[in-house]
Amino acid sequence: MSKVGVIGAGKWGEALAFAMSEKNEVIVTSRTKRDWDNFRTLEEVLTCDRLIITVPAQQVSQWLKENFIFSGQKILVAAKGIEASSGKFLNEIYTQYVPEENLAFLSGPSFASEVLKSLPTALVVNSLSEQTALDLAGLFPKYIRTYVSDDVIGAEITGAYKNVIAIASGICEGLGLGHNAAASLISRGLVEMQRFGKVYGAQDETFLGLSGAGDLFLTASSSMSRNYRVGLGLARGKTKEAVCEEIGEVSEGIGTAYALHEIAIQKGIYLPIAAEVYAILEGKSPQQSLKDLLER
Repeated sequence: MSKVGVIGAGKWGEALAFAMSEKNEVIVTSRTKRDWDNFRTLEEVLTCDRLIITVPAQQVSQWLKENFIFSGQKILVAAKGIEASSGKFLNEIYTQYVPEENLAFLSGPSFASEVLKSLPTALVVNSLSEQTALDLAGLFPKYIRTYVSDDVIGAEITGAYKNVIAIASGICEGLGLGHNAAASLISRGLVEMQRFGKVYGAQDETFLGLSGAGDLFLTASSSMSRNYRVGLGLARGKTKEAVCEEIGEVSEGIGTAYALHEIAIQKGIYLPIAAEVYAILEGKSPQQSLKDLLER
């Protein structure tokens, strides 16, 4: 039995702590104190040899700078996104504080509510160190089938980008465009993700596996997804601020859409769906975005 520390007690942190407790001793910490038997101080959690960190992408740079102390831990990053202010991927942020051989990144289809019910899924632990990937994959319970991969950048891109496509899919549903449109959007979204990934050397198979197609199909087709619900709200004419307040949780697709917008400009990458999501977040009419997508 390993001792595992989970940093972040939102829905996903809670779900991972629950799952890991099947085979391990788990302690949890977060900025907001929880009335849980296994809740501990950050200082105590950081003494664990294995950490799972769920701090959102837009907050993690500041959190690491102010709170993190590396002492040889193996770390599984369980957040997804691209930092909007810098355009950095999470692995670029974490490797400023942790050797890359101690880092792994979790990807694949995984709604927290279903993990909390012990419903089966399959996930990928991505690391440049096979030993680290296998070690962290071994922490998971029997109802979560784990695979390992060394395509860290591919997992980062799919995990971040699918949230933007999920916003677009929610808009599609909110506008009442039908199943044909939704299937077309998600399929073209996968192509767009892969086009973006090629610029960074991501492996093609990542986009067709659990990290890519698997997570995209889940996130872009269900109101259980926060990003999908963002899209529903935007389709109804609400601002991003109003939608986020209504949802009450972090929706990583918003920050990622802004990051993709800047990267697309800098690198000259054609990202039509992400570009329209960005424009809608900035106030463009969803109906006009639809017209522009169809006529391009």
